[in-house]
Amino acid sequence: MSRAGASAALPAFFEFAAPTEWRAIDFISDLHLSAALPRTFAAWAAHLRSTPADAVFILGDLFEVWIGDDSSGQAFEHSCVEALVDAASRRQLAFMAGNRDFLVGSEMLRESGMMGLPDPTLLDAWGHRVLLSHGDALCLDDTDYQAFRREVRGADWQRAFLARPLAERAAMAAEMRRRSRGRQRLDSRVDADIDFAAAVGWLHAMGAAELVHGHTHRPGSDELGPGYERHVLSDWDLDGAHAPRAEVLRLTRDGFERLQPLGLDAAAR
Repeated sequence: MSRAGASAALPAFFEFAAPTEWRAIDFISDLHLSAALPRTFAAWAAHLRSTPADAVFILGDLFEVWIGDDSSGQAFEHSCVEALVDAASRRQLAFMAGNRDFLVGSEMLRESGMMGLPDPTLLDAWGHRVLLSHGDALCLDDTDYQAFRREVRGADWQRAFLARPLAERAAMAAEMRRRSRGRQRLDSRVDADIDFAAAVGWLHAMGAAELVHGHTHRPGSDELGPGYERHVLSDWDLDGAHAPRAEVLRLTRDGFERLQPLGLDAAAR
């Protein structure tokens, strides 16, 4: 979707050069992990353990909600940390915050062994210059969400929220999710795609031709404009009533390919 006159201010961006000896990078996002999704968790953990890729880049919404790094000691969160620590001993893990887990902080990154990625990040790998983003910052039609995003990404809001007791934060997060689901039912713009013109502006400014993002739950690849392409990551849900879905986007020297995660067998057990 592209709106006439739409714009998103060009953010500062981080550049990461992949080591030349790497052979493959896996990209995943929007797993929304929680204790209510045991099959999804099993597939994710098994893929982290078994993938032949040299790195796994997680582009946001790994968790259904993250209410602060001090929650990592809770039972489900601890199991996630253990899976990440094990995977980080085998390959590079990188994490970019999404709209559900933007409170993942430096303590969690250190504990789990993940490298933090600012949004956006420019990846240089085997001659491919690829812009990575969660994608929510480019959904310009959802003006209410953009205002909310600016508020909760601010240092003052986060400091005040994290100062509250853990149980109170959990209750607040549940209420925010309830309101968000209600708004999604009433406002069709909530499911709007990223703004193509803004995305092309970012790509042009950063000297990249390809964008990888999540957030929209609309996996596929298409043209943003002449000479510019985007690859949308799949959300994961192997526990729901609808058709199971989970997909990994892999980048090699030859380009991108879409694969089933190696943990689907583990999820079926």
